[in-house]
Amino acid sequence: MNYFESTAFTECIHRHKLQSAPTDKYDHTLLLRVNAPQLRYNQHLYLVGNRQELGAWDPAHGLKMIYTGPNEWCAVIDALPMLGSIVEFKFVVKTDDKVLDNKQSNSRTPDVAPIWEERQNRRLLVPPIPTGRCSDLRVEDAWFQIPSDRIAGTAIPVFSLRSAGSFGVGDFGDLKAMVDWVALTGQHVLQLLPINDTTLTGKWTESYPYSAISIYALHPMYCDLRQLPPLAEEADRLQMEKDQQELNALTQIDYERVNERKLHYLHLSFEEQGKKVLATKAFKEWFREEAFWIEKYAEFCILRCAERGIVVKKEELYYVQYQLACQMKAAHEYARSKHVILKGDIPIGVSRYGCDVWQEPRYFNMNGQAGAPPDDFSANGQNWGFPTYNWDEMLKDDGLWWKCRFQNMAKYFDAYRIDHVLGFFRIWEIPTHSVHGLLGQFQPSLGMTVDEIRMYGLQWNEEQFLNPLITDWIVDRWCPVTAVYVKETFLDKISNDHYRLKEQFDTQRKVEAYFETLRDENGKLTKEQEAMRDTLYALISNVLFLRDHKNPELFHPRIAAQLDPCYEALWDEDKNAFNNLYNEYFYHRNNQFWYEEAMKKLPMLVDATKMLVCAEDLGMVPDCVAWVMDRLKILSLEIQSMPKDSSVRFGVLNRNPFLSVCTISSHDTATMRMWWDEDEARTQDYYNNVLFHQGQAPHPLSGALAEEIVKQHLECPSMLCILTLQDWLAMDEQHRLPDAGAERINVPANPRHYWRYRMHLNIEDLLKLDEFNTNIRRMIEYTRP
Repeated sequence: MNYFESTAFTECIHRHKLQSAPTDKYDHTLLLRVNAPQLRYNQHLYLVGNRQELGAWDPAHGLKMIYTGPNEWCAVIDALPMLGSIVEFKFVVKTDDKVLDNKQSNSRTPDVAPIWEERQNRRLLVPPIPTGRCSDLRVEDAWFQIPSDRIAGTAIPVFSLRSAGSFGVGDFGDLKAMVDWVALTGQHVLQLLPINDTTLTGKWTESYPYSAISIYALHPMYCDLRQLPPLAEEADRLQMEKDQQELNALTQIDYERVNERKLHYLHLSFEEQGKKVLATKAFKEWFREEAFWIEKYAEFCILRCAERGIVVKKEELYYVQYQLACQMKAAHEYARSKHVILKGDIPIGVSRYGCDVWQEPRYFNMNGQAGAPPDDFSANGQNWGFPTYNWDEMLKDDGLWWKCRFQNMAKYFDAYRIDHVLGFFRIWEIPTHSVHGLLGQFQPSLGMTVDEIRMYGLQWNEEQFLNPLITDWIVDRWCPVTAVYVKETFLDKISNDHYRLKEQFDTQRKVEAYFETLRDENGKLTKEQEAMRDTLYALISNVLFLRDHKNPELFHPRIAAQLDPCYEALWDEDKNAFNNLYNEYFYHRNNQFWYEEAMKKLPMLVDATKMLVCAEDLGMVPDCVAWVMDRLKILSLEIQSMPKDSSVRFGVLNRNPFLSVCTISSHDTATMRMWWDEDEARTQDYYNNVLFHQGQAPHPLSGALAEEIVKQHLECPSMLCILTLQDWLAMDEQHRLPDAGAERINVPANPRHYWRYRMHLNIEDLLKLDEFNTNIRRMIEYTRP
């Protein structure tokens, strides 16, 4: 049986539905349902109308509706007095002022007046309803002009948190402490990176948080061992204390040792406490709700561990996931009590070798790799290695897999970031035989027929356009020293000066495998070997067109082909034809098609929860993305140094849309201090023409200039201004990390980057920086309404 059809799954999804609503309260019951996707967690929907039963247009006496989720509200109405009559009504939003605490926020009192729908009165002819029966009626969505609150926040991965009691990595206990700092400084958002389990072998390469093996399971390294009962054996307690002190003294995360040690102590805890915990009512209730995924996850982990010669019990996995869920829910509740929104992150992909793909293979295309076309991060594009989604299968059950994923997130977060939202329009799909992203193509997309290509004035030549162009002049240019060796070792001659790759080297994966055999005992290649490997990669991708992955009669121009010899070798008129074709294909041809694709997927996911929806919409962004995000009220991401307007070098902050998240840097970019020193000419332009200072830009970035930049971002119209902790600390020269280069979290161009950044000071010490914290609080008060 499909696990989506299991009883446990059905109960989980429907436990908030109206099945238990008092529909037998009246002899003639009308259930009036409506979607209201804009409401926040502290807001409630009321039905107010021209009848006494509906408050007689007085919101104070309106009918309070029941939240049946996701985003759905229902009114249970005694319809007997209204049968056959026309009722006029509107929906009204009320804010629960009990959660508003000015002593905590020290900001202006929020407006808690009722918010009415800005539309004409709704009119409803109440149908005849037999005695003892119920009529179920859905009406058009409710939309409101929610007050334009602008909120500041901090972005930091959980793994980067550090406290005196951390175990070498941040955990869910540290998350509570970080909430304290956010609240203390007048902020109201704490944004995290994904927190799902990524473990396959326990190696450091699995530190990459965007490659989850389960969309439900949380990563064991985030368990706060301090919240578990003390271990019974004194020797175990002493060793655990020693490990904690050693690992927590490290400036960076030792991913492998942290996970090995944490799993060891979680195993000891299970041996001592597992039987008792698994017998509790709380665990049994949790397991009943989570059984639809955790049983398969346990099976997967048992098989995964068996391959490494490790024996683990499924009950131990249940125990660990239960502890993690309880701790993360407690952190979420704590954040809410401090009026701090936890913002999660939903990766666009999942691990090719994870539980989700193993369990539901029909949802994935295993012959493709998800990635991104060339951009500022990588000239060769990015290859993330994830399988792409089989949306034809996913849409057959109305996106149930995705809906469940989003609803699971809602247990822990009030807002979320959709990583690479462009993937819901089209994904950059790279063949599995490729290492780089240059040989990818957008899927789905409208490929071109040969006749269409000819219409642009380009005479079709399949042999020339689809095969790598390898000639003497190209090899001699790219390999001036080793050209003879390259030709003799890797190439076959097919004419006087043309070559093709030998069969054993005719894909990038084959080339990669060959050079892996040349690594020394330290796993290193020489610079010459690396250069030769990369040259072979480039030769393989030196093509003008790619055949469509699904339809062999359709073709796609290769991204960035104008930078390679295959384009250089064209006649001028053919270059002009290719340019016209290229621009039409990448920037116009698919806009309406991709809009329709996104509207099949995103609306049902946005409606799946009450969480605030934000999106990472950077990269090669088609025009239709803005259309969809505006229609669905999804917040965009605005980074001043990466403007979406190609006519400006730096984004104009006061032009940011309200429905946006502004930031200075992210986990994928250089921090503000690093960016300042990367390109002196660019920085000089910014210093003179954005900050409007005269003279030479100082290096390194001073705390005063950092504060000026932060203030400008806080003043912009964006609903959310979320800065990395590193950028907040850039303002304080006394307490910021001396080495700005050590602040970076990730280098996207490096697929094997080690995600190990840690705060350089404990949260306890951060909370004691009175002058720094007071300054942040004042800045926020002065710049945010």
